[in-house]
Amino acid sequence: MQDETAKAYNLPQHWEETEDISFTRLSDKVLQIHNATQTAAIKAVNRFATVRNYIIGYYIVEYEQHGSDRARYGDQLLKRLVDRVNRKGINETLLKVSRRFYLDYPQIQFYLLGQNSPTASDYLDEKSATLSHLSVQKGATLSHFFETPAEKLISQLSFSHIREILTVDDPIARFFYETECMKCCWSVKELRRQISTNLYVRCGLSKKPELLLAQTEQQNGMALSIKEPFSLEFLDLRPDAFTETDLENALITHLQEFLLELGKGFCFEARQKRMIIDDEYYFADLVFYNRILHCNVIVELKDDEFKHGDLSQLNAYVSYYKENEMRQGDNPPVGILLCTRKGKKMVEYALAGMDNKLFVSTYMTSLPDAKTLEEFLLKEMAK
Repeated sequence: MQDETAKAYNLPQHWEETEDISFTRLSDKVLQIHNATQTAAIKAVNRFATVRNYIIGYYIVEYEQHGSDRARYGDQLLKRLVDRVNRKGINETLLKVSRRFYLDYPQIQFYLLGQNSPTASDYLDEKSATLSHLSVQKGATLSHFFETPAEKLISQLSFSHIREILTVDDPIARFFYETECMKCCWSVKELRRQISTNLYVRCGLSKKPELLLAQTEQQNGMALSIKEPFSLEFLDLRPDAFTETDLENALITHLQEFLLELGKGFCFEARQKRMIIDDEYYFADLVFYNRILHCNVIVELKDDEFKHGDLSQLNAYVSYYKENEMRQGDNPPVGILLCTRKGKKMVEYALAGMDNKLFVSTYMTSLPDAKTLEEFLLKEMAK
């Protein structure tokens, strides 16, 4: 333990030894020790904050279930508790989150008591991404597969990260975001963005989820990332029973959700934007401006599978914007065609030779069933 501490803080192996050091080297050593210990202190504070909040949640739940005078407080329990404790940082929101934290993560209780909680490795059949016969006999459920060890939760995620993950109701989806957050070292802001844009669902639908995850890790916010597919389940449209007009109306009604689905920096600019080309009127379905990329983004909506003529139309709209709507400081406009299905080769051939930045993506108006998502996550764990 002493050797590890010395190595961590770059201490001399033998304290009695002296060396002729310069002032520059002295200042470097002081700064190095300060940075190392400060980082360790921050990590320790984060761990203790997580444990503190979990234990607070435990006592709240215990009181609600067994408190001798619990009936007296009822719905006012947390508010009265905040008033009674009267400490900075202890508020009603924190108590609510702590309560849910305790209820959603039972494995932490095992860890704090020095006991082992069953994890995926105890049940996963290495030869197939399914529950083994022995696991079924043990009473294993899918929740045993998708449970992050308590030690990892406490040591690798701050409580701010955990608070964001607690907004996800599905325990399997929570496991996914826990895993990706630790693997990719997401900031709290980035974690929030990935949750709001349904990365978990998107990976479950993708034919190459590993490629999608790799792209997610590399995103830096300065390149336009086009999702595949777009998740538009919030529109509440019946599959195969809507028109392009219905789709456009629903997107306008749920504009805030659609902006989140598009990604960073999108601002709504126009609907059915009129353009005059060769003395004829043409109308672009939706026009946005991306304040990060400094360019217009034209979105064309289709209620059918991809056709190469649709791309020619979008290309004309983008070219019109490039010639007539660009302002000083703008980058060239971008076009996005949203359709229900697309053939990879047809899209590739249709895009060949076009100078404009055009993208073709699909969208879904309903989420996949839970079984599809579970199978995806099991396959990822078996790799």
